[in-house]
Parts: sequence; structure tokens; C-alpha cells
Amino acid sequence: MPKPASARANCWSLPELTEHVPVWMMILGFLLVLGPLVTIHELGHYLVGRWCGVKAEAFSIGFGRELAGWTDRRGTRWKLSLLPLGGYVQFAGDMNPAGTPSQEWLDLPEAERAQTFQAHPLWQRALIVLAGPLTNLLFALAIFAAFFMTVGKPQADAVVGDFTEHSAAQAAGMKQGDRILTIDGDRIGDFFDVQQKTLMFPGKRIVLVLDRSGERITLPVTIGATELTDDFGNKQRTGMLGVYFKASYMRLPPLAAGVESVRQTDAIVGTMVTGLWQIVTQQRSVKELGGPVKIAQYSGESLSQGPLAFVWFVALISINLAFINLLPIPALDGGHLAFYAAEAVRRRPVGQRSQEWAFRTGVAFVLALMLFVTFNDIASLPLFGR
Repeated sequence: MPKPASARANCWSLPELTEHVPVWMMILGFLLVLGPLVTIHELGHYLVGRWCGVKAEAFSIGFGRELAGWTDRRGTRWKLSLLPLGGYVQFAGDMNPAGTPSQEWLDLPEAERAQTFQAHPLWQRALIVLAGPLTNLLFALAIFAAFFMTVGKPQADAVVGDFTEHSAAQAAGMKQGDRILTIDGDRIGDFFDVQQKTLMFPGKRIVLVLDRSGERITLPVTIGATELTDDFGNKQRTGMLGVYFKASYMRLPPLAAGVESVRQTDAIVGTMVTGLWQIVTQQRSVKELGGPVKIAQYSGESLSQGPLAFVWFVALISINLAFINLLPIPALDGGHLAFYAAEAVRRRPVGQRSQEWAFRTGVAFVLALMLFVTFNDIASLPLFGR
């Protein structure tokens, strides 16, 4: 993509942090992505909490000092806060990390105490916590379904049309017209299945079963390792067989679009799990982890490509937010759910002191991770010689 002639002028006196997107577009894209997704996430908590009869004292987009806000007739303070890196819903009675009753809570009148978070049964508290990530997933599903109904789903049989230069599949003996039936014993229906089996596994040895003019052929292949560079200079190491499939787009009816959106979301989550595991096991570099700066960069790049690319990117980030929040780390939704699961098994809550220490450890871990990925993000920008 050519660099806009006015890009540097639009940045005013700020240095140009990316090669193709001005800083103002990165900031705008970041706000347009994170603002709505945080709002949707917190609305999930709020609406389920309200359905369960829990009073919400505050609903904040952002952290820190309040910039603007109002109080509704139910007593909930709706506010926009200074740091746009998340948000929260503060429920009545939720006054400590462990969420355990305090003396202040015990002294409340019975009617007020009945509206507090702690007063509700375990399954309702768990449902309120789960509602945030679940709402992000449902939002992504809705976006994908809308795409499949309006733009269409790419359709391509797993039949080889041609080969790329230095194709790993061609070097292993694959020919044009071969249909891929299975990869490592797993049935292959279309090119999407082939992607799922190869994209995250560069250098892996796999076994293909092919249909070649009615004859079944078993073919071992080592997936090629390719470093892809997009229009904005971002690089990613991926696995490729090096084959082309003939593709077209087909609009789906609502039910089929819904089913396909679930399949798409499941595949994205699977890719996230695989990528995270590969980083933990040092199969991938920790430099591939991204934080707020990288989200801002990719947000601006997606925004510059038009509304369809941007909305698709919003869906991907929505799934990311759900996935991260469901990790069993204290201070995240998944950490609270882990404590509730322990409470359900033990038939009593985990001790308050243990929960508070876990919460502090979780906060420290999350802050350390944020600092690390932010440093990674900044160091990868062209300004520092990426």
C-alpha cells in the first residue's frame, strides 16, 4: 500500500511511528476498537448483575480520574475515566479482592444487603463474572455471521490448483489436481481446514492422504516456513504448504452463517491457544506478544484499509479480550471463576487471606506482562529500527 502523501503533515510534530499509518489514525483506531469492546464487555457484567438483582454502584470506561459522568435513577454512576485501557463495574458490597463479607457489609440493613454481590448464590456470582467475556464472544460471532450473510464465505475445495515458488508440497511430490483428504489422520473438507493444520506449524512433519485420479496416495511433507510481510511492514513466521486453491465467495443463509461463525471463532481461539503454547515452550519468540501499542498500530492499519477490514479486526480483538479475561489469573475474570470453582468443590470459599495474596500476585503479574509487551511493541516500531 503506498504511503499517503499527507501522512507526515497529519502527525503534526509527532514522529511517524509506522511506515504507512499516521499517528492520529492509530489513536483513532485504538479508541474505536477498545472503547466499544470494553463497553460491551462491562455491559455483559452489568446486565446480568442487574438481572440477578445486584446493584451496580459504578460503571466506568477507563481507569483513574473521572473525566465525565452522570448518575442514573438507580444510583449507578456512569463515567468516562482518564486511562482508556479497560473498564469496570463496581457492584454494591464488592469491597475487597476476595469478595468476602466485611463488618461494613454485615452492618447494612437487610434490604440493602440483599442487593449486594456477596448476598447472591455462587452460580449467580459466577454467571455475572462470566458474562463479560461471553458478551465479547457473542459480539464477535455476530460480526462473523453478518459477514458471511452479506460479503460471503470463501469457498474452495482442497484440490490443488497450482504451486507457489519453492513449494514444500510440490517438492514432496504433490501434483496439480490432487485432492487433500486427510492431514495426520484428520479429515480435510476445504482449504480452511488445510490452513488450520499448517499455518501455526512451520517446519512440522505431517502426513497427507491424497486422492489422485481415484487413487489414494500417502505423502509425507515438511511444512514450509515462510516469513510473511504485510502492506505495513509487519512480519510473521507462518507455515505454508505452498499450494493454491481456486476460491470464490458464497453468501450464507442466517442459520448456516451462525454455524460458520462458531467454526470461525473456534478456529481463532485454537490458533491463540497454539500460539501461546508455542511461546511458552519457546517454539516462537516472545516478541510475537503484543500489547496496547501494537493494538493501536494494527487498529490504525485496519482502519486505513476500509470499514470491512476494520470491523473484522474488531471481531478478532473482541475474541482476544474474551480469551485473555478467561485465563485463570487472579485479578482477571478467569481468576474469579477459578476461585468460584474451588468454592463449589470445597463447599466453602477459599480463605480470604489466600484470595488476597493471589489477587495481589495476579495484579503484579498482569502489570509486569503489560510493561513487557509494551516494551516489545515500542522496540518493534520503525522509529527504533525494526
